[in-house]
Amino acid sequence: MNSSTTITAQFSTPNRTRMIATAFLQLLWRDLWVTLRTWQTFLAMTLIQPIFFLFIFGRLLPMLGQANAGYGVLFLPGIISLTTVLTAMQAVSMPLVIEFGYTKEIEDRLLSPMPVWMVGIQKMVFASIRGLIAGAMIVPLGRLILGSGFSISLEYWWLLIIVAVLASLVGAGLGLTLGTIVQPSQIGLMFSVILTPMLFTGCIYFPWAMLDKLRWFQVVTCINPITYASEGFRASLVPNMPHMPVWFIIVGLFVFLSFFTYLGVRGFLRKALD
Repeated sequence: MNSSTTITAQFSTPNRTRMIATAFLQLLWRDLWVTLRTWQTFLAMTLIQPIFFLFIFGRLLPMLGQANAGYGVLFLPGIISLTTVLTAMQAVSMPLVIEFGYTKEIEDRLLSPMPVWMVGIQKMVFASIRGLIAGAMIVPLGRLILGSGFSISLEYWWLLIIVAVLASLVGAGLGLTLGTIVQPSQIGLMFSVILTPMLFTGCIYFPWAMLDKLRWFQVVTCINPITYASEGFRASLVPNMPHMPVWFIIVGLFVFLSFFTYLGVRGFLRKALD
């Protein structure tokens, strides 16, 4: 009997691992397939705001003489950062608030053979993929809208990949955290209280290195994860522009990723097991 039990245990572990991996990939593919089927909605939600930002700040203001001619190049990495992080955040936070609140659709996912915490990780991975796709689409849009003012370098492509992946995961982790904290009736409040300050303290419109004359505000921007994403895209795409030290960018993104993943998974477990 002991020999039989040992043999069963030896085969059950890899089988269970394979079953969990299959369930994870199937849930991920289902979410991606839904995005593909509703691609018009995805594009509208993702691109309308960046298009207007790029046109007004990157094209119109320099053309009217209200901004430097090279401002569009400085501004573009910030918009890529904003789009990547917010798209990833919204891809998990909004659905999660609804699934835990009104529809209880999350119960179907919890019946999968995966550990409960892995269901939350799957949502993060899906959201980060959406964030990466959204951020990548800003580059050709920038080329189209900025015209002759468009100028980026891919010399540091490896840094670009690292920053893009970390930024999308940070946004997904933040979304998982908010999705398990915010009640359905507080969605509007979330956007007012959380997103508005993030828009203006994330070094989207200005480089972090140039805030040394306003030291207190430079410190404030360091508590915003979008700051590290913006500076990371700036360092990789326009390295001649002033930017935060690269090591500080990577460390900051890793710290926020660890922090939000911990809070998000912990909150997800609490909500799922209630």
